[in-house]
Formats: sequence, C-alpha cells, structure tokens
Amino acid sequence: MNGKSDFSTRAFGPAGSVPGNVVVRLFGEAGKDTSALRVALIGSYAPRSCGIATFTADIREKLATYFPEIQVDVYAMDVEGSDLVYDRDINVIRADHVEDYCRAARAINESAADVVWVQHEFGIYGGPDGAFIAELIDRVAAPVVTTFHTVLSSPSPGQRRMVDHLLSRCARIMVMSQHGLDLMVRTYRANPDIIEIIEHGAPERPFGTAEAAKARIGLAGRKVITTFGLLGPDKGIEHAIAAMPAIIEQHPEVIYRILGATHPVLLARDGERYREQLIAQADALGVSEHLVWENRFLGIDDLLQQLEACDIYVTPYLNMDRSTSGTLSYAVALGKAVVSTPYVHARELLADGVGCLIEANSPQAIADAINALLDSPEMLFAMQKRAYARGRRTIWPHFAQASAQLVRNTYTPVPQPVSPTALPGLNAVWAMSDATGMLQHSIGVVPDRRHGYCLDDNARALMLMNVASGLSEAEVLRWSTTYASFVQYAWNTDERRFRNFMRFDRTWCEDVGSEDSNGRALWALGHTVERSPLPEIRDWALQLFGEVAGAMEELASPRSMAFAALGALAVMRSDHPRSANAISVARGIVVKSCEMLANLVKSHCRPDWAWFEAVLGYDNPRLCQALIEGGTQLGQKAWVAAGIETLAWISQCQTSALGTFRPIGSESFDLQSEWKPFDQQPLEAQAAIEACHSAWIASGDVRWVKLAEQTYQWFFGANDRGVVLADLTTGRCRDGVTPRGRNENTGAESILAFQLGHYSLSALLRTTRFEISTRTELGDKAEGQDPEPDTHSAPEIARRSF
Repeated sequence: MNGKSDFSTRAFGPAGSVPGNVVVRLFGEAGKDTSALRVALIGSYAPRSCGIATFTADIREKLATYFPEIQVDVYAMDVEGSDLVYDRDINVIRADHVEDYCRAARAINESAADVVWVQHEFGIYGGPDGAFIAELIDRVAAPVVTTFHTVLSSPSPGQRRMVDHLLSRCARIMVMSQHGLDLMVRTYRANPDIIEIIEHGAPERPFGTAEAAKARIGLAGRKVITTFGLLGPDKGIEHAIAAMPAIIEQHPEVIYRILGATHPVLLARDGERYREQLIAQADALGVSEHLVWENRFLGIDDLLQQLEACDIYVTPYLNMDRSTSGTLSYAVALGKAVVSTPYVHARELLADGVGCLIEANSPQAIADAINALLDSPEMLFAMQKRAYARGRRTIWPHFAQASAQLVRNTYTPVPQPVSPTALPGLNAVWAMSDATGMLQHSIGVVPDRRHGYCLDDNARALMLMNVASGLSEAEVLRWSTTYASFVQYAWNTDERRFRNFMRFDRTWCEDVGSEDSNGRALWALGHTVERSPLPEIRDWALQLFGEVAGAMEELASPRSMAFAALGALAVMRSDHPRSANAISVARGIVVKSCEMLANLVKSHCRPDWAWFEAVLGYDNPRLCQALIEGGTQLGQKAWVAAGIETLAWISQCQTSALGTFRPIGSESFDLQSEWKPFDQQPLEAQAAIEACHSAWIASGDVRWVKLAEQTYQWFFGANDRGVVLADLTTGRCRDGVTPRGRNENTGAESILAFQLGHYSLSALLRTTRFEISTRTELGDKAEGQDPEPDTHSAPEIARRSF
C-alpha cells in the first residue's frame, strides 16, 4: 500500500531468547506523569470519506493542539481496493483481513500504549457484525475505552453479541448523548459508572458571518437552506426536495444547497442512482434552479465556509435511532437555525428552542417550519442565537478537555512498589480452611462451600506450612496434619492414583484425578520431606512418597512430569536419614522427566520459538524449572542450558514493553501465537518467581533475581491494570487481572500462589544478600554486578533455597 504505514507484512515473532534481552524495569511506570500518556486510536481515518474518519482525525488533531503531552498513534481501518494514501505515520488495518487485527494488537502492546481508544460502528470493521475488531481488543493489554457512535435500541442477535463482547472488555465507555447512556444501561446492562457522555465536537467561529460568507460564494441576497453529509437514502433528502415548491412559493429567493459526496459504500454498490433519483425529482417538481449540488467530500475549511453561508440547516433524517450527527453539531456551533426530524441526537441538542423538531417523512412539516422562520426574521435570529450559545458547550477546546480527561480516567497508573521483606499474614489461609482442608473458591472474601475442596490446593497449602514464618510449632503441626491428611486420603490405592476434587460433604467427585494433580501431590510430598520443620511430618511424607512414587513414573504430560520431577528432586536434596531407599526411584523420575523435556525442546525449537510445545499453556515456567533443577542436581549441563534458554524466552514473552510482568492470559492457553493478555492469574507469577530462583542458583546471573522481584510487584499493581491483588496484612490475594480490572474473588489457588511466591523471593533475596531496604530501585546497581558471594556450596544453596 503505497504511502501507508502498513504493518501487515511485519514480523511479529517473540523477541529475544537470552536473559540479557529480557527488559527488567523493576517498578515499570510507577510514578509516571499521568498527563503524558500514549493512546492507540482505532477507527476509520482521513482521507477516508466518512463521518467517523473525520471524527477520529479530529480527536488526534485537537488533542495535539490542546494537550500535546498526550501522544496519539492512529490505527486506521481501510477497505480493499480503496487506493487511499495515508500519512506515513498512520498504521493501516485492512478491514477484511483478520490477521491485520492480530498484528495491530501486537504493535500496540509493543508500543507501550497506556490506553486503547476504539471508535465503534458496525460497518467499519470486518467479519459478521464487525466481529474482527474483537480479535484486536482481546489481545491488547492496555485498558480500552470505546466510543459507541451508534447505540441500537433493537440490535440483531449478532449485533447484541458483538456489543456485549466489547462491553466485557471496556474499562470505560463513551457515548454522545444521554439517550445513548440510557440505552447502554437499560438494553445492554452496562455499568453506568464507567460511561461518560462527551458531545460531538465542533469548530469555533464568530456569530453572524452568514451575509459575508454568502457574498464570497456569489449568493448575496439569497436565503440559503443547507443539508450537508454523505448522501444516502437514510438522509431523507427527497422529503426536503418535496417541500421546496411550498417554500419557493412564499420565498422565491430561497436556494437549497445539498453538500457532500455519495456514501462510498452506496456508490460502490449502486453508483449515483440515489442522487440521480433526487435530481429527477427536482426536475419533475420544477425546483431544479433552486437547488445547488456539491458532489464532493468537503475538507474542514471548505465545509466551514459553506456552512457559514447558511441561514437554515435541515436534517430530514429517517433513522430515529441516530445517536450522533457531526454535521448537526457543526451547524449548531456555527449558530444556524436547524429544522430536523426528531432523531436521538437532534432531540437532545435542539431541546429548549435551540432548533425546530418536526415529524419524520413529512415534506409539509419541513415547508411549514422553514416558512415560519423565513417569515419572521426576529424568530430566525433568536433561534440562531440560541443555537450559537448551545454550541459553546461543544466547541473544540471543550471537546479536547473532555477527551483528555476520558483518556486519563481510563489509564490506571502503577502504584508504588512494595518491599518483599514484609511478612504476609495468614488469616486468609485460615479463613479458607476447616477441619477437612482448604476450600477451593470464594465469592469475594467469603469461602464458597459449593465447590468443596481439591488436592491441588491442599498440596500447595501443605507446602506453605513447610516454609511459612511466624507460626508456633503447634500451629504448624495443626495445619500441616490437616492438609497432609487430605493428601493421604486422596490416594486411591486401588487405582494407584490420587483423586482431586472433593465435595463439601467429603465425598469424592472422581476416582482418578488429573495427571497434573497427581504430579503436584508428589511435588508436595517431596517438598515436605525436604522442607517441613516437623520431623514427624517429614517421616509421613517420605513414607507416602515411597508408596506412590512408582505409580507417578507413568505420568506422561509435560507439566505433570515436571511437577513430579520437582518433588523427586526435593527428596534427592533432602537430608532425611531414611531417604536413601526413595532416592533411586526419585532419580528415575527426574531422569525420565528431564530427558523428555529436553527432547521436547529439541523437537519444537525453531528460530522464533524456543519452547517445549507448539502452544503455550499454564504454569509455563515449571517446565524450565524442572530442567534447571534436574540438570543442577545431576550435573547435566545441557539440561541446565535448555532450561535457562527456555526460561529466558518465556520471560521475554511475559514481559511488557514497560518492563512489567505480563503472564500469558488464560484465554491464550493452547494458542500458538498472538497471545491474549487476560485473564492473568497469580499462579503464573508464582511459577515465574520460583523458576527465576532456580535459574539464579544454577547460573549466578543477577538478572534472574531482578526478574523475580519485578514479577513479585505484579501482585501489588505493576500489572496491565494497575490493580493491587495482594494484601500483606491478611495474606489475601485476588483471583487475577481481567480486562476490566481485578477479579474480586480470593480463591485458595490465588492466596497460596502469592504466599508461596513471597517466601520463594524472600529466600532468594536472603541468599543473594541484596540490601532491599537501602535501595529505591534494583537498577541502581551496575548492570551485571554479581551479588556478594555465598559461602555455601551449590548443592547446599540448592537444598536450602529451591
């Protein structure tokens, strides 16, 4: 596309596959000047001939004029074969090419945009009911504000689905009328708290310039009626033409000027058929000499000169649901008397005598209203004055101010960082626990007993008891035995597998749990053998590990094998006096798992894809962690190298352009590329922290320490919505980051992910002797400077810190 910034041919593969390419800015944009923001503006755009293209161009131009600190990047929708030439800084999206929407989302994310502003009209986006725009919206990480240029009172099922989807992703909504807001709330059940009304902007011109403007274009002494806009059957021009005989009869000096080209969609489909019908109608009525046709798309300066020459502006539109009309806003702002059918925008803008509302489809009503105004110059002048006064509320400075405030209200700044040295409370853990174990889910902060319990969470809870600080021995014993008894009871001897889900009445939902839950259970047992402060609990864990480990050798999925390997490695590192008999089985699990993971890397690796599988899923860093720890324990440098390389690659994928942690969203699990950033879950942050911990032990590279702490700050607002998920006082953690903010629920998985991630980072920082209390930013130290060396051997560090 000559003259366009067309990114449809750009390469958008993941960048960087070595630790040095991971951008580490620990606190992201904390403390950023919120007046200086970057906006990705999406919609049709000049030189395309349509009202939304003009409106989108106006947004950029007026923000640049009045708020130059707000940078606007334009992503313009184009149609196949348009041959339009855009400015070189405009990014062009081909409306019917879904891949362009995905690439645009990647470009927006890489630009570190603070806000994405979408202009929505069904006709400008590709796919059924404009559905392709969802492919972009679902992939951008910045908060989205959508301007709904049309709010339908009776949408089709497809249109309703599209609007509902957009609303589910919007941080804020802009409409241009109170009626639009009411429809959004009543029909679409949108949250009124996130809706803002910003009226269509309009130019500022002095009042009373009509006669001079008429003289400039050769219309001195004439009474000028004007209609402006892209021509189409919905504009009702035939009714205005039909009114002309009655108007001319009383006011023969009248001329009716119809300004604007035929709508390009109509032109492509029907040519000039509608215009030709109107011309034929005027000829038949004998009013052709009183009509002037301007069959062209007028630029702003030209348009304003033409509108200034107008006495009465007519909008005889037929669609009463029309919620905005830029031409109507312009006419009112220039102080023109307006005669209009009562569509939504006209009813609001012309209320209180600002203009004259008439019934639709009625040439007689048009003629009566115009003749009444022309018969009384005083009435005409008074209406023009009222229109001009009303228009002061929509002129560009006010529009720009409202637009800038909308952007700022949508942006969510990152809070100040939280020190990882503070000890999290455990009240949230106890609130979710009872004599059976830890419940799975909550509604807000209240445990939801309907979903019962699961092995996954109780295994994690047991691991937390192994490392939690500040508990008495009695408390550790009480809760360790509670969670351990759940793990014990979950073992199904007959099936040689763990069960996973249990109802609140303590009946099992299944005989065999998922492979992942079985792998996690073995991991928890190994972790307990190595880390529990209670010898009796360590004895129990080693005994059950010995009973079940042989069956776990049959696991086949990559993640379940990684979990099992991590548990087996913990047993191998353990100093338990009776662990010798279990080490042989543990070693077999580690070798099998790590060889399988290493082979997966070899088979799937390509220049832009350093990963174990053809897709990405959940708990991704655990695959890397198992290879790193396995290679460290068994002296297999190739495993360590593969683990470090894949962890660097996934870390790059999960780091935003601002340097904050951005986990692969749950909507992206099993997608090969163009990952979606939401919903972001705490489990992914925990996995990243612990894998970085393992990578530092294996490599001594301080960048892994920085990356771990950067990830930890995700819990405290260094995320794509600036929302704080974790509460150090209670130890509670929200269930994740969504397009609309945070998920207010506080389930067991989220609480435990935060708690375990915290203790892993704390151990890492103690090991590396970082002086967090004296630093304001990790980057203050020289890049690559190693921490104070630890006097323990590598195996001892691993035993103590993994």
